[in-house]
Amino acid sequence: MTLVDDSELKERIRKAALLNAVAHDGKAQPGAIVGKILGEKVELRSRVKELSNVISKVVEEVNNLSLSEQKAIVLEKWPETQKKKETEEKQLSDLPNAEKYKQIVTRFSPNPDCVLHLGSARAIILSHEYAQIYKGKFILRFEDTDPKVKKASLKFYESIREDLKWLGCKIDEEYIQSDRLPIYYKYSNKLIADGNAYVCECVPEDFRNKVIAKKPCPCRTLTSTENLERWERMLNGGYLEGQAVVRIKTDLENPNPAVRDWPALRIIDTKKYPHPRVGSKYVVWPLYNLAAGLDDHLMGMTHIIRGKEHYTNMVRQKYMYQHLGWQYPEAIHYGRLKITGAFLSKSKIVQGIKEGIYSGYDDPRLGTFAALRKRGITPEAIKKMIIEVGTKSNDVTLSWKNLYSHNRKILDATSNRYFFVPTPTQITVKSIPKTFHVKLPLHPEKPDRGYREYEIKPINGDTVELWISNKDAETFEPEKIIRLIELFNIKIKKVTAENITAEFISESYEEIRKIKAKLIQWVPKGAEYQCQIVLPDASLVEGYCENECKKLKPNTTLQFERYGFVNIKEASNKLIAYYAHK
Repeated sequence: MTLVDDSELKERIRKAALLNAVAHDGKAQPGAIVGKILGEKVELRSRVKELSNVISKVVEEVNNLSLSEQKAIVLEKWPETQKKKETEEKQLSDLPNAEKYKQIVTRFSPNPDCVLHLGSARAIILSHEYAQIYKGKFILRFEDTDPKVKKASLKFYESIREDLKWLGCKIDEEYIQSDRLPIYYKYSNKLIADGNAYVCECVPEDFRNKVIAKKPCPCRTLTSTENLERWERMLNGGYLEGQAVVRIKTDLENPNPAVRDWPALRIIDTKKYPHPRVGSKYVVWPLYNLAAGLDDHLMGMTHIIRGKEHYTNMVRQKYMYQHLGWQYPEAIHYGRLKITGAFLSKSKIVQGIKEGIYSGYDDPRLGTFAALRKRGITPEAIKKMIIEVGTKSNDVTLSWKNLYSHNRKILDATSNRYFFVPTPTQITVKSIPKTFHVKLPLHPEKPDRGYREYEIKPINGDTVELWISNKDAETFEPEKIIRLIELFNIKIKKVTAENITAEFISESYEEIRKIKAKLIQWVPKGAEYQCQIVLPDASLVEGYCENECKKLKPNTTLQFERYGFVNIKEASNKLIAYYAHK
């Protein structure tokens, strides 16, 4: 018996192909199916070529189905295979030494100089998830102590809060560092008084030469009294910007010059560079390691979860902790996470908006949370992607495909379906034998959601006019047979630039499936609704969608069948939506 005639084998192949397709976003991989079947039926190894031909045909048939159709078949025939997958979601590893602490405390500490983007997702989600897992506390701390170079903006404080809310990250406590300068002054005074810090007046280049040579600068050997006098002079405006800096004493023999006597506070001309919240009230401002280091202890941080680029900061801060008699928190330094194709430079985003390159912080070309939200990317998908990566210390490179894969699974279960024909072309179908009443499910797996219903009634006796996409039309040639999804089968008769003529041949889908006819979506002429899709590169696609879409509300995510998921911006005079992904 030939393998083509082996119905049991073909059903086995079909199952493997459908399961593989569902696992790979609707596209089964023939090579994987060959390996699986040969593993189950070793006796076929001598007939690999014949088997591959059968598999190719079945895979082509399966891949011609939409992902929704594939899932519906799998759920109907082999539901147990999907239930197992649901329980295999990636989980975070345990926090180190969690048992030492009465309450786990984590934090996310952004500089409010721009909106949040995907580059911030790892620190946010890991810190929040661990606080949730251990029933601990998640702190939001705005680190806004650089009014000159990384100047905060009032609008970003609120946008960051909104982004965290959208991500589902509940804030237990919030702090703003520009409110805490008296606290930083208090501990700086103590460090200087105890001889563990000093006020350095050296020219930066002279200090750098000294520290590279592992030698102390002249200021380091001054008495605490002399340094306290300098400290008071700093606070009272006795120095100009750049004339003095407070340094924390470390080990001058440390192998890393960046650790040796690191700078803790400096002077900023706040008359020239006023802070957006406190104006020019202060002239002495803490640098990152002093402010963050002090706050992590004072706020009871148990676990600091951040990128490995902060490892040197941990080494620096530990000297300050030793001076103050404090225990350093648990520090988890994960590797760099690069997302190819994602535009994540804060400075370039801000500059691009100023120059009019981007329409705003939610421009679809950006990787900001505002842009992702506008396109219909869900916070659940971002969370799943980050948890999958976890806290591993090695560098990881992801692509938009990783995020889209998670998002697709979420949207596929929740989004209603509609037809959309980009760049429409009219098709005239003749020899229509009757009026067709079409009932299209809003969701193939959820009949309780309802249907879209259309009456396709012949005009001039036996003719109907429909819209199809120009991309589909370009593949047509005379005598080619096409299936209009959920409607009927047609044969192309004539193709011109303005119109396509076809004739009705049958209604049954089963008979057309055998010849693997192309399936295309359509919109009835007279029941169309103008639609504009904004793509991720900000280009526009114009077309027609079903007039049922008029009822849809902004921020509704839907699936245009065989086109992709979109998120609606408005549906007043026409539907305007942002494209998410296929």
